[in-house]
Amino acid sequence: MGVQSIHNNNVHVLVIPYPAQGHISPLIQFAKRLVSKGIKTTFATTHYTVKSITAPNISVEPISDGFDESGFSQANDVELFLTSFKSNGSKTVSNLIHKYQKTSTPITCIVYDSFLPWALDVAKKHEIYGAAFFTNSAAVCNIFCRIHHGLIEIPVKVDDLPLIVPGIPPLNCRDLPSFIRFPESYPAYMAMKLSQFSNLNLADWMFVNTFQALEGEVMKGLTELFPAKLIGPMVPSAYLDGRIKGDKGYGANLWKPLSEDCINWLETKPSKSVAYISFGSMVSLTQEQIEEIAFGLKESEVNFLWVLRESEQGKLPKGYKDLIKEKGIIVTWCNQLELLAHDAVGCFVTHCGWNSTLESLSLGVPVVCLPQWADQLPDAKFLEEIWEVGVRPKEDENGVVKREEFVLSLKIVMEGERSEVIRKNANEWKKLARDAVSEGGSSDKNIDDFVDQLMNNDKNGHLISGKK
Repeated sequence: MGVQSIHNNNVHVLVIPYPAQGHISPLIQFAKRLVSKGIKTTFATTHYTVKSITAPNISVEPISDGFDESGFSQANDVELFLTSFKSNGSKTVSNLIHKYQKTSTPITCIVYDSFLPWALDVAKKHEIYGAAFFTNSAAVCNIFCRIHHGLIEIPVKVDDLPLIVPGIPPLNCRDLPSFIRFPESYPAYMAMKLSQFSNLNLADWMFVNTFQALEGEVMKGLTELFPAKLIGPMVPSAYLDGRIKGDKGYGANLWKPLSEDCINWLETKPSKSVAYISFGSMVSLTQEQIEEIAFGLKESEVNFLWVLRESEQGKLPKGYKDLIKEKGIIVTWCNQLELLAHDAVGCFVTHCGWNSTLESLSLGVPVVCLPQWADQLPDAKFLEEIWEVGVRPKEDENGVVKREEFVLSLKIVMEGERSEVIRKNANEWKKLARDAVSEGGSSDKNIDDFVDQLMNNDKNGHLISGKK
């Protein structure tokens, strides 16, 4: 279904992400997919993040979280931030809807990050459609949906292990999201995870950033509780189907990437010889863990490119950069997609955040899994045991991966017979990810269905065909 075949001035979708890099990126990709199918789309994000968004053919509007100067870091408290965002966000989104009501393109649907259930309340107050967008895996949706409905009791006790969840392999202690094992340690985050389902019965659509071949099994038996459509992977089109012209990046960088330095260094390295290490924008490792990884990399003698935030670099062993200059480079940030797509990269040492997981699968790069908390733990389980694209080293009794274990995992993924099997699997997932978003693929069909249903409505956003 091309842009030419769809032209309906009555449809206008407002997309609202939670204001963090890992949430903005997939939602802006979804906005681009809608625009490519002829839908007018506006992206509304907080004052602090709005200046980082550059996306052709998408209008960008600021909304308020109550901390307009520097966002979450200004609030410095999860509960305070979420309460403030609900109050200020509801008002400013309402104002935005009123603003567009006076134009020829009133907003007819809000696609909102599932972390912001208040956005659905605003949509319903204005009698327009609301679609929830989940930025984590279907497996994680499955677990938290069942907790919300009282089908899984928390905290999960040792006697209850392994945890058996329909559609998911048995989960042991090291596989469970940290919020489930220790809900009292993360009360605000736990409340946020469960609030995603608080008013979900009012949503007109639910979307998950994953795809049928990857997590179709996980969704079986969940359709009554959670009738979501799988529309991922929401990775820039240039790395998948190539149907969105010039779509090489997310168009949303809250940090300045140092791509040129990274790429120039990679150009000097042989094919599949480099380990790329990154733990995302939020994870903070202990000094002991960073030292173990650092010495492990040195001992492995593998070429490596390590993205380590400035605030984390003080945890490196003294004089480390001089020690490894023949084999490695350490930078504060890089364009991850460009790196993963580079022929020199043979392995991704990752925290297993969901966006990084989808990127590694979409680009066919094997992984060494070092999950730290939250949803990263079940993501690592699937990467190693279900999708078989990598290895998770064992932690010691203090939860630290020692250098010997780390080196062993690195060698398994990058050298020898098992590495060939892992790479073959990774390449198969790369093809399946591309197929899902290509014309007629499972995710593409689900997005087309959404577009068709939006088209079959009257000016007030009410369905006239009864198709949905």
